[in-house]
Amino acid sequence: MGKKFGIRDVVAIGIGTALFVVLTNVQIPVGFIPNTALQTRVPVLAFFAAIFGPVVGGAIGLIGHALGDALFYGSVWWSWVFPDALFGLAVGLFVKQYKVREGGFGGKQIALFNVTQVVANAVAWIVLAPALDVLIYAEPANKVFAQGAVACILNVIITAILGTLLLVAYSKVGARSESLSKEE
Repeated sequence: MGKKFGIRDVVAIGIGTALFVVLTNVQIPVGFIPNTALQTRVPVLAFFAAIFGPVVGGAIGLIGHALGDALFYGSVWWSWVFPDALFGLAVGLFVKQYKVREGGFGGKQIALFNVTQVVANAVAWIVLAPALDVLIYAEPANKVFAQGAVACILNVIITAILGTLLLVAYSKVGARSESLSKEE
């Protein structure tokens, strides 16, 4: 059976959600596609998912995006909330293979993380978000598929850079502190 869901996971959801919400307003707009921006919250979501797994990643994506939309935009755009939840869940599925908490996040694990985040971003933003935009909000398909494709590309780039750097750093420092706390 899988790892038990515990207090550490609840705390991770709380901290990850808070960071996700705060980072909702930290973005670089892409001028040629409306309502689409480079966002630092995506690699933070990937970071938490890669360390704590799919439940934590999915919860942070769902709760963080919904709260961020509500606080900063006044309403929740559900067709973009669910893809973030899916992204967090998908990245978190390979938590054991990444070996971040054990200090083993090296070449093979970095490659797996990045292949996973590329596929998860593609499914979330090129398939799910535009389809939900059309189904839920009757948005024009050409507009939302263009937004989804650009969001996917931007998310892949920033997650490959910032997400990988965060995980490499945590794997070196965080794994050491976890092993020290187990010795005590």
